[in-house]
Amino acid sequence: MAIAGDDLGSTLPPSTIECSMDYKGKPAVRFSSGGWKSARIIVYAEMAEQFASFGISSNLITYLTGPLGESTAAAAANVNAWSGTVSFLPLLWGFIADSCLGRFRTILITSFLYILGLGLLSFSAMIPSYYDDPNQLQVTLFFVSLYLIAIGQGGYKPCIKVFGADQFDGNDLKESKDKSSFFNWVMFGSCLSILTTRLVCSYIQENLSWSLGFGIPSVSMLLALLLFLLGTKTYRFSTRRGRNKNPFARIGRVFIEAVKNTKQPDFDIYNPNEKLLLQAHQSSKQFRFLDRAAISCDLAEIEEAKAVLKIVPIWMTCLVYAIVYSQSSTFFTKQGSAMDRSISPRVVVPAATLQCVISLTMVVFIPIYDRLLVPIARSFTQNPSGITLLQRIGTGMFLSILAIVIAALVETKRLQTARDDITIAMSVWWLVPQYVIYGVSDVFTAIGLNEFFYDQVPSELRSIGMALNLSIYGAGNFLSSFMISVIDKVTSQSDQRSWFDNDLNKAHLDYFYWLLACLSSIGLASYLWFAKSYVYNRPNTF
Repeated sequence: MAIAGDDLGSTLPPSTIECSMDYKGKPAVRFSSGGWKSARIIVYAEMAEQFASFGISSNLITYLTGPLGESTAAAAANVNAWSGTVSFLPLLWGFIADSCLGRFRTILITSFLYILGLGLLSFSAMIPSYYDDPNQLQVTLFFVSLYLIAIGQGGYKPCIKVFGADQFDGNDLKESKDKSSFFNWVMFGSCLSILTTRLVCSYIQENLSWSLGFGIPSVSMLLALLLFLLGTKTYRFSTRRGRNKNPFARIGRVFIEAVKNTKQPDFDIYNPNEKLLLQAHQSSKQFRFLDRAAISCDLAEIEEAKAVLKIVPIWMTCLVYAIVYSQSSTFFTKQGSAMDRSISPRVVVPAATLQCVISLTMVVFIPIYDRLLVPIARSFTQNPSGITLLQRIGTGMFLSILAIVIAALVETKRLQTARDDITIAMSVWWLVPQYVIYGVSDVFTAIGLNEFFYDQVPSELRSIGMALNLSIYGAGNFLSSFMISVIDKVTSQSDQRSWFDNDLNKAHLDYFYWLLACLSSIGLASYLWFAKSYVYNRPNTF
């Protein structure tokens, strides 16, 4: 371990945490820093941030098709493009955090940008406009503030969960179990916040004031920053492992050296000693071409490069899951808006509020999973997480296919009901099953991906690892936006009705859902093929 350039090595007392320091720059002590004492504060801060985030995103399509007067297809494409940007910017911020700023400073800087964007968004909604002729100043300020929020979220999201997980020592059995639970409970807290904001903010936005509905999330994000700062004296701060080179430079050098040495004789032949060393590592059996870099790179650097390369197939095969995931805040909401949402003659449920079912399902199922299913599975597998991370992710992907199939069947029935009698609208409660299964799916896949991309990358690149996790959803949103634009253009030719016609009773969302179900099945099959041969980097994830 190295802090401030000093090699403390074995001089550290047993109670200190390797590669961690406290807020004073001294070696972190196990019983006075980190653990759940610090992690709870981060969970509360994450809850406040999620309240702000989903207070904006959950009803965004309604604002775009309402006060800003956009078509359904254009609004869905804009929502997906923005969501994709939010999910891809973490790659840039993750690089900045891991290479120079550090996670703590990155969280602080991006929190201020986040709050500024939310404040401007609330102000933009105050500008007078008309549905048939939206004010251009309002539109411009709206999109500027929206993408300023994206910049803030892009740095906050990949760092906050990683910083929280860093409060646990992965080399300690008890803290390793606690770290696995942390990912479950941070999602549990987030779901409580998401459930609350979808009930409160969606109602305020549609029935009282869009400006107030956007202003409340601004206050919530300010609270998130204050909560985060409150725990500063208790945090553990991750430190470098004593290497002078930037982690990106080290990994890049391995790939460069491997390419440079492709014409050299087989590495195993002319360096038998290094061959034996490499074979001692299971992960070295994969991507053996990188072993040629051992001429000028050490074993640890080669293993880091392999760890990064191994997760690429998993990332790619999860993209279709992310495409399906993006529909819950766009077409599911529009689908609900075309149904009977009345509870009583005076009370109508906002379409965006139906997304609460996902959050409510997760709030109910996460404790069951963490406190009941994981201990039962752990007794059989001896795995701290119960089942392997890839098994957890795959289970959720299968459930997402089931959800989109049910969505397609419900939409087919809704269209048939509307065509039989235009005056009768199908009840919105028919959508509940697809939302419930989505919620259970998220408990498996979304949380599993969080832990997988934290655990399976080199420790110095964990912000990038979490950013790669978020970028799955970014790529999924961009691909969804691209698919919608292409399908809308193709299906609206020759005076035909688009699958995404503004009048959903004449559209064909069911066709789109069936297409996603087919693509998801192909994606799951590909995922299982790669997951079967995946070798974990750490023993406790087998």
